[in-house]
Amino acid sequence: MHPSTRADAALPGLAANPALPPALVDLLIERADADAADVLAEREDLGRARALALARRGDEVAVRLARDGRLTASDIDPADRPRAALALLEQGAGTAEWARFLAAHPVVEVREALAACPRLPRDVVDALAADPDVRVVTELALWTDGGTAARLARHPHAEVRSAAAANARTPPEVLAALVTGEGLPPARRCLVCDREATPYVHGPHCARRHCELRPGAACDGSHQSTVHDTWLRAIGNPATPAGALVGFACHPSVLLRRELAGRTDVPGHVLERLAGDPVPGVRAAVAENPEAGADLLGVLAGDGDPQVRRAVAFNPVVPLDVLARVAAGTRIGPVLLPRIAAATQGEAGELAESPHPAVRALLAERRDLPEGIRDALAADADAKVVKAAARHPGLSEAALRAMLDRYGDQVAAAVAGNPDAPPSLLESLARREPPVRKALLEVARHPAATPAALLACLADPRARRAVAAHPALPPRVLVGLLGDGDGEVAEAAAANPALPPAAMRELVRALGAGI
Repeated sequence: MHPSTRADAALPGLAANPALPPALVDLLIERADADAADVLAEREDLGRARALALARRGDEVAVRLARDGRLTASDIDPADRPRAALALLEQGAGTAEWARFLAAHPVVEVREALAACPRLPRDVVDALAADPDVRVVTELALWTDGGTAARLARHPHAEVRSAAAANARTPPEVLAALVTGEGLPPARRCLVCDREATPYVHGPHCARRHCELRPGAACDGSHQSTVHDTWLRAIGNPATPAGALVGFACHPSVLLRRELAGRTDVPGHVLERLAGDPVPGVRAAVAENPEAGADLLGVLAGDGDPQVRRAVAFNPVVPLDVLARVAAGTRIGPVLLPRIAAATQGEAGELAESPHPAVRALLAERRDLPEGIRDALAADADAKVVKAAARHPGLSEAALRAMLDRYGDQVAAAVAGNPDAPPSLLESLARREPPVRKALLEVARHPAATPAALLACLADPRARRAVAAHPALPPRVLVGLLGDGDGEVAEAAAANPALPPAAMRELVRALGAGI
C-alpha cells in the first residue's frame, strides 16, 4: 500500500487517538478531510483556538462544533456560515438579529431550518408563518408554541395542518378538531394537488427524477393521503384527547389501528376490540401496551402469532405466570425483559426455580441477582441457562471453567465475555481448536486479554478489528496493522493509544504535513 493511501485510511482513527501529541493535533487540523475533521471536533483536548482553526475547514465541521458548544455567537458570521449560525440558534445560543437575518434568507432550506429553532422572536415567527414556501410553514407548525400551532391548524394547506397535528404543544381541543374537522375551514391544497391535476394517485414506481411525492400519495379533492397522515400523527400525539380517537378502532387503515393500540389512555373496551384485530401487528401493539390488563395479556399470550406472544413478553407489567407461559413456547432470545428487570428478590427466587429452562434463562440475563441465585443459574442443567448466566460479574474462574467443561463451544463466547474472566482463561479460549469465532471476538474486546491471546485472535477477520484497538497489542504488531487491507482495521490501529509516537508522525508525514 502506498504510504499516502495508508495514511488516508488511518486518518480518522489517528484523529481520534487520545495519545496524539499536541503538535500532531495541530497539523491534522490543517490537513484533515471532512471525515477526520468530524472526528477531531470530538477531541476533549481541542480547546478554543483549535476549534476556531477547525471551523475554518468547512461548513459541516463548523456546524458540529457549534452544536457541541465549542463555538459561540462571537465566532460566527451568519452571512458567511448560515448553517453554523442555525446550529447555535437551535441551542438557544444565537441572537435575535441572526434570526431576523436568516428569516429573509434566499435559500429555503435555511428558512426551513430556522423554523425548527426554539424561542424565536415573535416577529420572526410571524414572518415564517407567512413564508411563501409551504416547507417553511410546515416546519414551523411542527415545533412552534401552542398559540402559533393553533393558528396554523387553520392554514389552507393540508400539509401544514398535518404538521400541527404532530406538535405536542398544539392545544388538545385543536388536535381534536384536526381529527374530526369540526370548527375548521376545509383545507384548500395539499402537496399532491399542488403538483398534479386531480384525481391523482402517485404510483410506487415513479420514474421522474427529483419527484418528492411519496408512493401512495393521493388527492381527489379531499387531500385524502394528507388527511390520513394527519390522523396518524394526531393518534401518535399524546396531547390529543383519547375521546376523539376511539372511532379509529374500526378504521380500515391498519396504520391507524396499530397506532391507536399503543396509546395508554384509550378505554379498555377499545383495547379489547383491537386485541381481536385480524392483523398481528395491531394485536402486538396491544400486547405491549402497559394498560392492556392481566386478563387481556393472558388471552394474547395464547395468540397463534409469535410476534404477538413476543410482544406480551416485552410488556413491562405482564404477570409473571403469563410471562412464563409465553417463554415456554416462544423464542424470545437473549434479552433482559422489562418485567424480569423489575422482579423483586422474592419473584426472582421463584423464577429461578421454574421448571421451564427458557424462564430461568430470561432471569439469568439480569446482572444484579443475589449470589445464591446467580451461582445456581451458572450451574444449571440446561446450556441455554448457563450461557445466559456466564456473563455475570463475580463468577469464579472455577465456575467459568466448569461451564466450558460441561457445554464447550455452546458457552465459550459468553464465558469469554465475562468481565472477570482471567487472562489465562482468555488465552485458552483464544487457542481453542477448532476456534469459536464469537469467542475470539469477545477475547479481542476483553480488557484483560494478554498479547498472546490477542495474537491468537488476529486470524479471524471480525476479531482482527477489535485486536487492532486493544492497548495490550505489542507495538510492532500494531504498527503493522496500519497498512492492513481492511480499512477499519487500519483505522482502529491508528486510534489505539498504544501506537508509538514515531508511527503517528510517519502517518502525518505521509499526508504531506511534515514535522
